Amino acid sequence: MPERFPPSITRPRFILLASLLVALVFITVAAINRAPAKAPDVIFSTITGKKIALKDLRGKPVIVTFWATDCPNCIKEIPHMINLYAHYHKQGLEIIAVAMYYDPPNHVVTLTENLHLPYNVALDLNAEIAHAFGDVHLTPSTFLISPDGLIALQKTGAFDPAEMKTRIETLLKG
Repeated sequence: MPERFPPSITRPRFILLASLLVALVFITVAAINRAPAKAPDVIFSTITGKKIALKDLRGKPVIVTFWATDCPNCIKEIPHMINLYAHYHKQGLEIIAVAMYYDPPNHVVTLTENLHLPYNVALDLNAEIAHAFGDVHLTPSTFLISPDGLIALQKTGAFDPAEMKTRIETLLKG
């Protein structure tokens, strides 16, 4: 069966043009996905019964981290979160650790108490918060929210503490 390319386009040229078009589409989608998104308007319910509206934290950088008590990387990140909170909370940083819907609340409370977590820990019993943040299913998933309410960083998996410090400092200077 004969190939049907216009006379001025050879097969190798067609493949090259098609590849460039596909690459352009991927670059465009990636650029759109990197545009800062507005953080969702959610209200956290902490394990102490406190309600925290994310919109009430505007003007401060906020870390929202989704975690689970049975997630090894989540547990490894806790000392880094404690360090960030200790170092930057007086300058305005807030941290809210959101336990995944499948995590038994008594496990969350026990671990929070045993590790003396200084920041707010919230339960997400119906996965509403995870859904609002784009259907978070994997832990750890960390969102750094800028003082103006935009998601400045979204990281699935363990974050780099040095990079996080640099980003927080940039937002605090803001």
